[in-house]
Amino acid sequence: MNGQKSIQGTENEIVEEFSLFDSWDDKYEYIIDLGKKLSPLDEKYKIDENRVRGCQSTVYLVADYRDGKVYYKAESDAVIVKGLISMLIRVLSGQKPDDIVMAPLNFIREIGMMTHLAQTRSNGLLAMVKQMKNYALAFKVKAAAMNQ
Repeated sequence: MNGQKSIQGTENEIVEEFSLFDSWDDKYEYIIDLGKKLSPLDEKYKIDENRVRGCQSTVYLVADYRDGKVYYKAESDAVIVKGLISMLIRVLSGQKPDDIVMAPLNFIREIGMMTHLAQTRSNGLLAMVKQMKNYALAFKVKAAAMNQ
């Protein structure tokens, strides 16, 4: 595994971190802090084809495939969304396409995100997950085609 945590291992860490907070105000504060730590996306990636559809706020998501693993970068104009995408990147970036496609991402439900986000934000979160899995699937198909 060359030091890379499994998707499940990282999810468990996030669930543990969120269990330290008593209130949702504190959890939101933590999500916002996570978003602030997200590296800004290069302007050249902020183009329409990299926008995540189904998000109320603007989210740009790009993926790169190296050494059999998928790496994500993203940015959003909304602080909460930026925090959410930073958690998804933490869980999924650097993983194999198969693992990403198959990941149930239970941490989202376990930390209570789906019940505490407005419906539009929940839809946006699901749209980001879908886009990340679509990238992984595309890289998987491409890699399989090259190995023919």
